[in-house]
Amino acid sequence: MLMAHPVVLRELVEQYETLQALQAENGSAEARRRMDDLAYTLCVSTGTRDVDAALIAARRRLPETRDGEEPALTA
Repeated sequence: MLMAHPVVLRELVEQYETLQALQAENGSAEARRRMDDLAYTLCVSTGTRDVDAALIAARRRLPETRDGEEPALTA
């Protein structure tokens, strides 16, 4: 299975959580569609079948960072 880079996973999780908050506030159809797209991408990226399991799996793969620094990308 392909493994998404931790920075990509972090961005997906953050985007999903932001849209989840927006969806709760105004419930726009556009936010819902984007959430569905992100949920699918998270599931594919983590090898899971539902977004809750994908979020848990993604968070487990995120490295601990110090002082709020993002992990460095390596070539």
